[in-house]
Amino acid sequence: MRGSARAKGYDSRWERTREAYLRANPYCACDGCLLLPALLRPVATEVNHIDGLGPNGPRGHDWTNLQAMTKAHHSRHTAREQPGGWNDRER
Repeated sequence: MRGSARAKGYDSRWERTREAYLRANPYCACDGCLLLPALLRPVATEVNHIDGLGPNGPRGHDWTNLQAMTKAHHSRHTAREQPGGWNDRER
């Protein structure tokens, strides 16, 4: 059974971290977008936890563990990287 988003740390503290991070890093920083000139990168709407542990992880609010992404790029990344994601289904 999956816990609620709030139980996973996606609470008001995370919302403040997320909003501040996106203000400072407004464009997608996924591997593909980093190859584009800065002015051609799409606007980020989500923040990825590089370590995959979310806000409750030991580096959950550490900006060096965060990455701005578009929704589509974050969803694709999560599907490939998270247990039970598309990467597991392809095996």
